[in-house]
Amino acid sequence: MSDNLAADSGGATDVETAGALARRVTANVEEVIVGHHDVVEHLVTTLLARGHVLLEDVPGVGKTMLARAVARSVDCSFKRVQFTPDLLPTDVTGVNVFNEKDREFEFHPGPVFGNVVLGDEINRAPPKTQSALLEAMEENQVTVDGTTRSVPDPFIVIATQNSVERDRTYELPAAELDRFMKKLQMGYPDKSDESEVLARVVGEHPIETLGPVATVDEVVAARRTVANVTVEDAIREYVTGLARFTREHATLGVSPRGSIALLRAAQARAVLNDRDYVIPDDVQREAVVTFGHRIRPAPDGDHTGRELVQEALERVDV
Repeated sequence: MSDNLAADSGGATDVETAGALARRVTANVEEVIVGHHDVVEHLVTTLLARGHVLLEDVPGVGKTMLARAVARSVDCSFKRVQFTPDLLPTDVTGVNVFNEKDREFEFHPGPVFGNVVLGDEINRAPPKTQSALLEAMEENQVTVDGTTRSVPDPFIVIATQNSVERDRTYELPAAELDRFMKKLQMGYPDKSDESEVLARVVGEHPIETLGPVATVDEVVAARRTVANVTVEDAIREYVTGLARFTREHATLGVSPRGSIALLRAAQARAVLNDRDYVIPDDVQREAVVTFGHRIRPAPDGDHTGRELVQEALERVDV
């Protein structure tokens, strides 16, 4: 027997078309981002898997540029929120403003109402402001003053945070981390890649001329295709086994939301490879970046979250 995460295939495109779209967007982003093919692929598959991404690294390695390149590769609305200590939740979600002419309140939408929302340096804002994104990320809607409004479709939050200056930032709550499908690191480029970066930015930066290679409708259709990729019972049991391993060997293991995220990411990975069914390799390619940030290792343990996931992959039978 097989299981489908979404039974409704209305509006979906074929797997080959969806896979070609994913590869086209990846190649377009790489016109700007050099030497990070795996990271770009992970971000594109997250877009198709209806997830959100947290990019954590040192300043200046291209986190914000990566988000901008993805947004420019799709003909969609792009919003940016620069998180600062004095940012208010309404600066993110929007606010009702009284119109003296009409004698009634008008809603002024915040930057969360975009297809691609860049939350730049998200850990610089206090938890109350960070939490303004939680409802949108989980339920694709925003509630302000008792009124609920849907965010656009597709919708993806790409948040960045630097891994230095910890004394000037706020730690992301576990509930917020759990809403990010993946946590990615870019790292410094190697010598040849950095030289290529310098060659590309002499004169006009390539981001300024980067054009879209996909429409919103194409992305929505590709997402539906990904949601209909077949997931066999054995794959579900494998993902469950990986999640249970983390719970048994950490203070805080992977939640059921994390297991769902891994299955959806694996579905997108299958489409990227022109398959309409998930194989164990898809799960293994996605597990570390999908599970690692959800784990709080035991105080006396010697493993990071990512290392524990790697151990799970080695010890849990396929």
